Amino acid sequence: MADEDIYTKDGTTDFRNDPAVKKKTGTWKACPYILGNECCERLAYYGINTNLVNYLKFQLNQRNVVAVNNVTNWSGTCYVTPLLGAFLADAYLGRYWTIAGFSTIYVFGMTLLTLSASVHGLKPECNAAQNGCYPTGLQTEVFFVGLYLIALGTGGIKPCVSSFGADQFDDSDETENKSKSSFFNWFYFSINIGALVASSVLVWVQTNVGWGWGFGVPAVAMGIAVMSFFSGTRLYRNQRPGGSPLTRICQVIVASLRKFRVEVPADKSLLYETADSESAVTGSRKLDHTKHLSFFDKAAVEETNTNTDAIKGSVDSCWRLCTVTQVEELKSIIRLLPIWATGIVFSAVYSQMGTLFVLQGNTMDLRITRSFQIPSASLSLFDTISVIFWVPIYDRFIVPFARKLTGYKSGFTQLQRIAIGLVISVVAMLVAGTLELLRLRMVRKHDYYELKHIPMSIFWQVPQYFIIGCAEVFTFIGQLEFFYEQAPDAMRSLCSALSLTTAALGNYLSTMIVNVVTDLSTKGGKPGWIPDNLNYGHLHYFFWLLAALSLLNLAVYLQVARRYTYKRTVVDSL
Repeated sequence: MADEDIYTKDGTTDFRNDPAVKKKTGTWKACPYILGNECCERLAYYGINTNLVNYLKFQLNQRNVVAVNNVTNWSGTCYVTPLLGAFLADAYLGRYWTIAGFSTIYVFGMTLLTLSASVHGLKPECNAAQNGCYPTGLQTEVFFVGLYLIALGTGGIKPCVSSFGADQFDDSDETENKSKSSFFNWFYFSINIGALVASSVLVWVQTNVGWGWGFGVPAVAMGIAVMSFFSGTRLYRNQRPGGSPLTRICQVIVASLRKFRVEVPADKSLLYETADSESAVTGSRKLDHTKHLSFFDKAAVEETNTNTDAIKGSVDSCWRLCTVTQVEELKSIIRLLPIWATGIVFSAVYSQMGTLFVLQGNTMDLRITRSFQIPSASLSLFDTISVIFWVPIYDRFIVPFARKLTGYKSGFTQLQRIAIGLVISVVAMLVAGTLELLRLRMVRKHDYYELKHIPMSIFWQVPQYFIIGCAEVFTFIGQLEFFYEQAPDAMRSLCSALSLTTAALGNYLSTMIVNVVTDLSTKGGKPGWIPDNLNYGHLHYFFWLLAALSLLNLAVYLQVARRYTYKRTVVDSL
């Protein structure tokens, strides 16, 4: 058998750094360890995130607006730190060692968080008679140190795990490449299995058993995640780090500016590219030239009035002459940015599940039976159930049906899939706002203003959670696949991190909107839209505001998606 049939063609290596053997590494035989790692890590993350707003409100004695903003700020930070992890993975460490190193930080943060909620002197003192807890400054600081260590730890895991899983499938092998789209579906499925346990079992433990156990179980789950990841080491395919992607981007920009007055030749074959079959960028295939953003083509122009060989041999050669592949890397990133920006509003909508949906649920009837109450944060399990329901439906039924109509291998293009999710997110906010309007009408009709739980079942919230779960299956999974596929080979972790920053900015956007709305709506001594007692507020206005922003965002997205130019490797263009 020829070597080309034995080894992968995408440049991946095995754990010994030798070329990866197709039959012994990668594909679905390596994926269970990666999916198991993600399931347990997400159980740990959502075990903290799902009920965090209630911990801040009742254990750390924070007001509604302060607690909501602290949750969204922390969640946002969890989606910004992946930029650091992605840079280290693509430039120096590779995805495997980045995941391994940051997992250690994650476990340490989980341990500190558990201690802050269980060890005397570190956990807040609570007085049942006065119905409140009174944390000291030190106790609050220890809690937040643990919390933000988790944010740092997740920064090395989130941008790498999905890309690392997709690396197990050879792009140049048609059979393996078809499986890659299914991998992203089942990757998101595993995330939500972890989230299901967190939003049901762990929230109940936190509410009824104690926060020490409630944080301790996620800490153990994170330990299991690390063990699962290392168990598959011999089966993994690893992409070599390609050097600093930020340096290559800066080189193209500088070289283009240096040749500001140089004309780009009409014949694009005259642009500089290595003669070798492999790209000059380690771990990357050559990229074909695209006509858009032609200013940056100047970086690949070989000037006729200078000694090109001397330039190539000089110290600053890369800052004066770049390959077409390098130029196309930058173009690919720039083309992704408008699509990336339209994901921010969707993430702001999604963030309401862990904040205002929970506070809305706190005001409703939590009883399932006379003696058993469901914690309001546990309603997020219906979002998880929705995802678990829709992923196999989408993968096994919707994709084959859509494939017959469109002729596209994945049923819908990734951009079409994202668009469908954006439409569904508008519906989710309209439903949430309508429920709040009906709840407030009941309050006013029966003068329930000071009643802690009005006689309206919390299960009326199920539709809004279920609809958001459906939107996730289309938009979030579509984004995962889109940013991986359209990223240059040596920048895939960075682009995965870029897609995750939409969640960060969505959380920060939510914080900003909450603050602006609070400042404007409380003028003149009014209670505002989101007071501590929501029975006096207008929370439905906030949900409808998000619906309007989502609709505007959808219109912008459709224009951006229509103009998008897909990345082409040299192999694809032959």
